[in-house]
Amino acid sequence: GPRNFFQRRFAIPIERYGDTTSLQTLRSLAQPFILRRLKSDRDIIQDLPEKQEMTVFCGLSAEQAALYQQIVDKSLADIDAAEGIQRRGIILALLTKLKQLCDHPTLIKEDKTSDVSFESRSGKLQRLEEMLEEAVAEGDRALIFTQFAEWGKLLKAHLEQRLGRETLFLYGGTSKKQREEMIDRFQQDPQGPRIFILSLKAGGVGLNLTRANHVFHFDRWWNPAVENQATDRVFRIGQTRNVQVHKFVCTGTLEERIHEMIESKKALAEQVIGAGENWLTELDTNQLRNLLLLDRSAVIEE
Repeated sequence: GPRNFFQRRFAIPIERYGDTTSLQTLRSLAQPFILRRLKSDRDIIQDLPEKQEMTVFCGLSAEQAALYQQIVDKSLADIDAAEGIQRRGIILALLTKLKQLCDHPTLIKEDKTSDVSFESRSGKLQRLEEMLEEAVAEGDRALIFTQFAEWGKLLKAHLEQRLGRETLFLYGGTSKKQREEMIDRFQQDPQGPRIFILSLKAGGVGLNLTRANHVFHFDRWWNPAVENQATDRVFRIGQTRNVQVHKFVCTGTLEERIHEMIESKKALAEQVIGAGENWLTELDTNQLRNLLLLDRSAVIEE
């Protein structure tokens, strides 16, 4: 039926009021079309260990915060003046740019030089380094997912230099032969690389990487189904250790607000599979402004 009927009949009663009758009705209507085998269902899979999902909140560097504010101010004026497809295009481009900025300023700046160290320019990168050092010291192995191949290349070089360890990187441009060699070394070689960076599109499905017991989502897809598929490279039959999933979020930015929106809608998302990020383009300019507003208290003190 029409979307507003669905909102009125199911979404609002379930999300806002926890209406179990509406939830049961929705389940019975959807059941013939959905077969879900959950890894959390112990009747189906009894030999899987535990999976712990954690949100890792990171601050912004002063450089990131200044750029964030500039980009938002300029883009909101452009969005206000545009409509239709053009408006949606500007919003999607803005979301991508802000995500890249939350990863590292070098992804969006023309001038790549800086007086400060590479890691101190990004709150997320500082936190990732700390967590990886700890994991590797414990003898663990880690996957790091990013949507941006350019960031994957930079991160590989940086981690190799900082941690003094070979780091693998698989993305769309990796040949089939290289891909198989990387997976084999990561999975089979006891002395092999312990850190494996994957672009979400190239490495998010179809791979078996159960030697890892840490999964880092460095930037977010804002679609739980896509992230869960990526996590399942590790959390699948053959995994013998508990798996820790770390989802990185920049506090005081759109990342934190969208994360909160997704978490609050999980009750409904259990029934209805997410539709990518396009839902964000339907927000009006005031809603967008509230979403994008920078909370200055989240900036890391220099």
